[in-house]
Parts: sequence; structure tokens; C-alpha cells
Amino acid sequence: MCLAATFFLAPRVSAHDIPNDVTVQTFLKPDGQRLRLLVRVPLLAMRDMDYPKRRGATSSDLLDLSRADATLRDAATLWVSDEIELYENDQRLGAPEVVSVRAALPSDPSFASYEEALAHMSAVPLPGDMEFLWSQGLLDVLFEYPIQSDQSKFSIRPKLARLGIRTLTVLRFLPPGGAVRGFEFVGDPGLVHLDPRWHQAALQFVKLGFLHILDGIDHLLFLFCLVIPFRRCRALVAIVTSFTIAHSITLIASAYNLAPDALWFPPLIETLIAVSIVYMALENIVSPQLKRRWLITFAFGLVHGFGFSFALRQTLQFAGAHLLTSLVSFNVGVELGQLLVLLLLVPALGLLFRFVVAEKLGTVILSAIVAHTAWHWMTERFGVLRQFRFEWPALDAAFWAGALRWAMLVVVGAALYWLIFGVFRTTGRDSETPARP
Repeated sequence: MCLAATFFLAPRVSAHDIPNDVTVQTFLKPDGQRLRLLVRVPLLAMRDMDYPKRRGATSSDLLDLSRADATLRDAATLWVSDEIELYENDQRLGAPEVVSVRAALPSDPSFASYEEALAHMSAVPLPGDMEFLWSQGLLDVLFEYPIQSDQSKFSIRPKLARLGIRTLTVLRFLPPGGAVRGFEFVGDPGLVHLDPRWHQAALQFVKLGFLHILDGIDHLLFLFCLVIPFRRCRALVAIVTSFTIAHSITLIASAYNLAPDALWFPPLIETLIAVSIVYMALENIVSPQLKRRWLITFAFGLVHGFGFSFALRQTLQFAGAHLLTSLVSFNVGVELGQLLVLLLLVPALGLLFRFVVAEKLGTVILSAIVAHTAWHWMTERFGVLRQFRFEWPALDAAFWAGALRWAMLVVVGAALYWLIFGVFRTTGRDSETPARP
């Protein structure tokens, strides 16, 4: 009796378990006055559904395909369309029509392209007498939404995180007459503009840059090391500006695929970021030099720009046709975050050195703590870097063309710095010098 109860209860319990990793594949295509949404989702992710079982089957996991159409349509509505909000020109679309549902095998390749997936939805379904394990199968659905025009601006809010512990949604948007735009969302990304206007992209990337600098503890520690010995506004302007120009160069260059794409490059950059913090902290302890710190900051800023680009890589999909606008906006967000940090750090350090500890001793203590932390990061990241095999790039025409582009970018950055802090500063001093009688 106990064995029988265990046999019948085990599938029911497992049906309520949340799968660890779920991948949802989707195509979205406006066509005339209808919007087609093709979705493929694992059946195991759609829990608490009363799937019809094969009569007389030895396993209760076998789905009776001949009687499954109504249940599959219910699952498509409850677990998919009810969790996806679509907008046309910022107006939410109503509930879609479930045009077709199909149970598919895990090996089915139909969702390799939109045309194959659409043809699959009108093809002959799997035989009703096939032995089909619902826990390993896929559900393919074709939804259609009525729209005003396929030239409208569309947005989507996928709320599919409840399908699994980690839900990855792969969306391919096919605008009329345009190239396919690919998106990947982990969890619930919020409202996503599939063809954003320039101001929508700018606003989103300003926010991303602002949040990134506040979340990046290594970038904050580097900024902290810059501020400790030089808290006067005039001194900080030169240092922070050189850092900004430098990381802007490498960030923009990386976004345009000018950075190395080798596997060893990201761990190398992460190691060098830790090295930059250690160096700045040790320089604070030994002898901080304002006259050459802007140059050191510029060099390390190039490294940090690559670090920013790694964080930006997964979000450039939201830029649409406004790549440069989004990059500039991300930089603006980073600078706003840095400005907020400086506005908090400078007066806090001033109060600390005035009422708690002497400035020289406090600089040594704080820099030593930062150096100790960054040293551990450096050794850990170098251990990861050592696992990769470095190979020298081929010295071909593509290599020299890339090197020339990088040299031009560095020259432009140096020229900007010289213009701002050379010509303008000299002009300002000359204007302040009183004329001799």
C-alpha cells in the first residue's frame, strides 16, 4: 500500500517543483494590422496543470496528445500570455488570440528562425498515440494581437520569472523592412522598448551608468584613493577629468568592437583594475604627487573603461539604433554617480581629518586598508587569469588597422586634455596677471 501511494504521489509532487533553469524562446513580428508572437517554453515550467495522461500507460508522466489541446491552450494563456504585456505606441494591447498550440519534442529544431517556427505552427501535430513525456516536452504557441500599424513603436514587459528559479527569455524582434534585433532577459527586465526613441535610450542608459558606478565597489575604491590626499576642488577637477576622458575612450571603442575578444582579456582587465587600486593606495602612503597623478589616472582610466564595457555589453541590446547616444548617456550616468560620491566623500574626509585623526596619519591608515583589500582581489583575479593561455595576435593588416585606430583615439583624448587643462588654464592665468606699468 505504501509503495503504491509513493508511486502515485511522486509525479504529483514533482509537478509542483520549480525548475532551476528555464529558457523561453520568442519571436515577435508586426505584420500589417496584426502582431504575431511565437513562444516556445518547457512544459515542466508550467506547473499545477491537469495534463491528460495516457490510459493504461505504465507511467503517469506520459501525456495523451490526442486529448491535450484544450489543456495546452489553457497553459499557454495562464503561464505565457497573461504574463506578457505588449504595448503599441505606449498603449497596452488587449488579450491575444491563441491561434495554434503544439507539443514539441526537445530535439525539434523549428525555432531556429521565425519562418521555420511559423511553418511549424501550421504543420501536422505529433501523432496522438505517441509516447510523449510531458516533463521533457515543449509547448509552442502562436499568439496574434490586433494592432493599428506595423510601423508603430512596440514595447514589451515579460514577467516570466515565475517559470523557473532562473528564467532566460530570448526574444527576436522582426520589424518590417529591418534587421532582426535580438534581446536576452534574465528574470523580469521591466518595460523594454523594442525600437526606442533616442530620449528613451538616453534616459535608460543614464540610469544604468549611475547605478553601475554605485554598485561597482572596485571603481568606488579607486575613486576613494584619488580623493583621500587631494580634496580641494581645483585639484580634483584635473584628476577626475583625466579619468573620465580615459574611460570614455576605451568604453566607446569596446562598444564598436575594437577591444580584444580573447577569453583572457576580461580577467586581465579585472586584475589590472585591482592593480590600479593597490598602486594608488601605496602612492598615497608613500608620497602622493598631484603634478603627475593626472597622467597615472589617465592610464588607469583606460583600464577601467574596459571594465565599464563588460558591464555595458549585455545592455547594449536596449540601445536600438542609438548606439552612440546610449554610450554617451551611460558615461553621463557614470559621471553623475562619481559626482554624488565626491560630494559625500570630500566633506566626510574633511570632518574625519579635522575631528578624529590627523590628516597624514588618517591618509596612511585608510590607504593601507584599501591596499589590503585590493591586494586580495589582485591575487584572486591573477589566479583566474593564469588559467588562460595567452596567444600573441597575428600581425596582419587587421591588427595594424586596429592599432592605428587605438592610437588615434589616444591622441584625441590627449588633445582634449591638453586643450582643457593646458590652453584654457594658461589663458586664465594670463588674464589674471596684472599688466606692468
